[in-house]
Amino acid sequence: MIFEKVRDLVAEQLGVSKDMIKPESNILEDLGADSLDIIEMLMTLEDEYGITIPDEKISQVKTIAEIVALIEECQK
Repeated sequence: MIFEKVRDLVAEQLGVSKDMIKPESNILEDLGADSLDIIEMLMTLEDEYGITIPDEKISQVKTIAEIVALIEECQK
């Protein structure tokens, strides 16, 4: 499932517990990421899933659920 992969990657990149990461978690406020962390995460996910995430969508991502939805959208 996409959520588990995203959760594992976010936990590893940000050094936070997987238990802290929920679909509704705000990446900046709840998990302490900065904008560079988000870009690095999305680049890793692009490689992982063989997708390209449009730049204009990157700035719209605020929660883990939005990352999952974005991956699903880009896979279509």
